[in-house]
Amino acid sequence: MNKTVIVINGQGGCGKDTICNIMAKYYRVKNISTVDPIKDIAKYAGWSGEKGDKARKMLADLKQVFIEYNDLPLNFVIKEAEKFKADENDIMFVHCRENVEIEKIVKALSVKTITLLIRRKDKYFQQKVYGNAADDEVENYNYDFVYIGNNESIADLEKSFMKFFEEEVKPNL
Repeated sequence: MNKTVIVINGQGGCGKDTICNIMAKYYRVKNISTVDPIKDIAKYAGWSGEKGDKARKMLADLKQVFIEYNDLPLNFVIKEAEKFKADENDIMFVHCRENVEIEKIVKALSVKTITLLIRRKDKYFQQKVYGNAADDEVENYNYDFVYIGNNESIADLEKSFMKFFEEEVKPNL
């Protein structure tokens, strides 16, 4: 398989990190987020790492400030993609919420890049409104692939997602 960047998105709690961990069982995976450098700044300013609605909004707002100031999130992804091209990994997941930022990443990278939306439809998942555009507008992008999980267990998710990946995504890479 050729090196591939997968820009992954989905509502908070839908299983994006779990999907990345599952993929790491089968492929060599690098996992980053456009908010990673923003989290470093937020920690310096006193953020303790919590994921509540207030913290999500603060991170989204701070990210927007740095997008406008110097495009820090995109520049971070470009730099990590260059490292990825030279390392042993097969797939680099880039977690990104904002539609405009997803499009910028897809256009900016010199390695095969696809987009993937994760939707979760089961009795344990509750969709909600977070009150910030980064979280609330994840559905407003034309993704290359959409995975809809309806799984009772991690084992079910692994089986279902790997079937989806092998049959739907991989042939297009």
